[in-house]
Amino acid sequence: MPRMLDVSDAVRAEIGDEEADRLLAGENAPGSYDCTSCRTPGDCEQERTSTVLFIGDETAVLAFAHATCLPSQVVQVTEEELRGAVRSINAEAGRVPEQVPPQQAVPGHGLPGQAVPQKVVPEQAVLGVTSGLVLIAGELHPALVVEPTAPIARPGSLGADDEFLPLLVEQGFLPVTEIASVPPVLHGWSVLLAVGQLHAVLQPGAGGGGPVAWWQAHQPLQVTDGWRAAASKHQQVLMFAAPVGSIGRQPREDLLRDALDKAAAGGRLVAAALPLAGT
Repeated sequence: MPRMLDVSDAVRAEIGDEEADRLLAGENAPGSYDCTSCRTPGDCEQERTSTVLFIGDETAVLAFAHATCLPSQVVQVTEEELRGAVRSINAEAGRVPEQVPPQQAVPGHGLPGQAVPQKVVPEQAVLGVTSGLVLIAGELHPALVVEPTAPIARPGSLGADDEFLPLLVEQGFLPVTEIASVPPVLHGWSVLLAVGQLHAVLQPGAGGGGPVAWWQAHQPLQVTDGWRAAASKHQQVLMFAAPVGSIGRQPREDLLRDALDKAAAGGRLVAAALPLAGT
């Protein structure tokens, strides 16, 4: 039976036509695999499957994902992340760790990591990103809560006003006064969940170009199994954003929800539903 593999032009350009053709012919592709996004089993002989190539400085890992979870694409990661993935793969298989030369096909697995805020404006403000489950109308939804460490000025502005929420509203995020329903989907934006972990929040590129990172984790953000399962179920993630000083670092999800409710009641919260890997 022909394998139902998707190999994007970007992946083909990296691995070469010969390797891509071998994959499509079924020579190097696994029949069954663990999806690099949702971590559940897949079968490339039974369902559409994407090839996802993770590239570091010296090594590369070719992973497989349900086409409904991720499109075929090339993802730039750090060398440390790739080596951690290879160590995890070899440990699970009971093998001695070894280096993976560039363009060698190896199934992708989870990478240990945590969120590291990313500098996003010249004023050196940093975005803090927290993941958690939010209960809405009796159902749990995966959520990301974004709060900068300093006021966000409008690009090119010399003023000191915090324009974080107005800038997001201009992008399509909606003000929230209470968390009683799921916010509308913001098309063009997406959340990249790969290797079972959170890598980036993507926004539309300028002039209708391809998606670019609005926020990118310096190291992948580790999420819970429950969060990942909810994201796989809904195929979207709720993003809440508040200005500096509105949420704070909350050690528990119930305290995080309380802080979100207070920010919403005070008119200091915007939100949107972002598709998973909507590239």
